[in-house]
Amino acid sequence: MAEITPVTEWPDWHDNLDGGDPLTQNFTAAYDKGDLCWMLVCTILCWQITPAIGFLYAGMHRRKAADHGAVVAVLLVRLRQPVLGVRLLAVRGPHHQPHPRRPVAGRLKNVLTQPSQANADIPDILYAAFGFIFVSAMAMILAGAMLERGRLWAIYVSNILAYWEWNPSGWLYKLGVYDFVGSGPVHIASDTATDRRLRLAHYKPHSPLLLCIGTCFIWFGWIVLNGGSSANLTIRSFYVVVNTNLAACGGGIGWILLDYAYKRKFSLVDFCSGIIAGLVGITPAAGYVPVFVAARVGLITATRCYFTVRYKYLLSVDDGLDNFAIHGVGGLVGDILTGLFAAQFVPAPDGVSGASYAGGCWNHHWKQLDLQLAGATTCATWSVFVSCLLNFVINKIPGLHLRASEENEVCSFDAKYLDDIDYEESYFGNDYMISESGPTPRTRTAPASEEETKKE
Repeated sequence: MAEITPVTEWPDWHDNLDGGDPLTQNFTAAYDKGDLCWMLVCTILCWQITPAIGFLYAGMHRRKAADHGAVVAVLLVRLRQPVLGVRLLAVRGPHHQPHPRRPVAGRLKNVLTQPSQANADIPDILYAAFGFIFVSAMAMILAGAMLERGRLWAIYVSNILAYWEWNPSGWLYKLGVYDFVGSGPVHIASDTATDRRLRLAHYKPHSPLLLCIGTCFIWFGWIVLNGGSSANLTIRSFYVVVNTNLAACGGGIGWILLDYAYKRKFSLVDFCSGIIAGLVGITPAAGYVPVFVAARVGLITATRCYFTVRYKYLLSVDDGLDNFAIHGVGGLVGDILTGLFAAQFVPAPDGVSGASYAGGCWNHHWKQLDLQLAGATTCATWSVFVSCLLNFVINKIPGLHLRASEENEVCSFDAKYLDDIDYEESYFGNDYMISESGPTPRTRTAPASEEETKKE
């Protein structure tokens, strides 16, 4: 039996993609057990954030479209992960190109036991599994803007933006843009492709309780997601967790106070919207801003999102669940606030950064605000350009029209695609007839003329 020896030095990635011989070497010995445990737990706990978004959207929809929203979450989590594989974030090689013997960098066979670029104390496979959460969450947010308005289609804008911002060879990374968790690749990218046509009325959420349950799980998952994005277990990770929680509180309180000032009533739905807005705002800033600023970041972001929701009709944006107002605008505001409040001492306790970050306006590094604006604008522009291009191409393919028929929009996708829906006349109105095949429009006969009546 061959002796198993611990790995003391990793071979070059081009010489050995697997990191060595697993039959004779112990790969685990080279990694930090605390970081391994932290990232594995974060990965497992973060899984529920995408179904939680589905519950949130299901509660915000009308009753006859709620089940479709919940089903979408499960489909996206299960289907998008193996299809997308590992994002360009993990690309390596000469000039960060894929390995010549394994040219497809997005497949899991390229991501094994070699140390991750995010943290050399954890393997690629673990950080790749954690990265799946970003992809599925981005897809779910994008789907929220299309539910009841379009068919599901895959858009891979986020992968390119993640490479630009987080890969050491990405030009936004080299430029010095701060985006701790993914304001650009996730929030801005997924909600700047909103349909600019006013077609459907906006209805009140049918289930505030379901919406609140979804928000609670999102809040929990977001704290874990942000905390794990540091890729190691350090004091900075704790800083990130506290920042995330405080920003959510500031956003929720700010939103309901503004709503009370206008309506003289409190609302669970508005409180949940404020929490989500606060979480979106702190996403790029969680690992860069001081703790005593986090609640202000959530409050300012929620304020901007609130007024965008209130006056979005001026932009003619067809945004069924206020995704553009909360995620798109919130992500942009979060990027700007990161440039304002980023402090040099916040990332330093991770044991790696040291003085490598210059901070933002907080440290009189005024240039950082310009860089943040450049990064946010780039993400929005790229998302709009690629989305419009894909929309045009896909819409020309027979059977793949992006916009559903008006009948399906009014009747709901639940009725069209789900077999286990309990149809009720009250959900569809008098214009539809309920049968075994689902609700169908009633045929209207023209009234008889006076001459035909006399003949009878």
